[in-house]
Amino acid sequence: MNQNAKNSLLALLSQEVRAEIDHWVAKYPEEQKQSAVMAALRIVQDVNKGSLTNELMDAVAEYLEMPNIAVYEVATFYSMYEHKPVGRHKICVCNSVSCLLNDSGGLLDYLQEKLGVKMGEITSDGKFSIKEVECLGACVGAPAIMIGKDYHENLTKEKIDKILEELD
Repeated sequence: MNQNAKNSLLALLSQEVRAEIDHWVAKYPEEQKQSAVMAALRIVQDVNKGSLTNELMDAVAEYLEMPNIAVYEVATFYSMYEHKPVGRHKICVCNSVSCLLNDSGGLLDYLQEKLGVKMGEITSDGKFSIKEVECLGACVGAPAIMIGKDYHENLTKEKIDKILEELD
């Protein structure tokens, strides 16, 4: 890749974003700054309204001096990274055994019907999207969902209605 292309990619990362990534890079030995890739992807995704593009992933790879494919591998392996736009409130519905046994499937159906969208879609007002995830690690409080960084457990349709009403 020529220097102009590298500079173009790095221009996608604002000074503030680079400073935040550098905070994470500093936690690792200098020769292993690629270890900050998960944090860098989260930071970049957050400033891009919740999703990643190939160009942003390439910029992270360039900034951390690692192969593009290595960044893509991380970004596609973990379910917290999105590759298409999401709603302002991404609702992650757990589908682990504990949640399924406590009717997370029924709650997923209820959410889709209530919001008028299927998994992976965004409501017409851009407010909500729904995603099914492998495990939220909240088995004791099954069924569980995560909206943003907030966990909600022991859910019923009534609790879901209340949670959704309280979101902006």
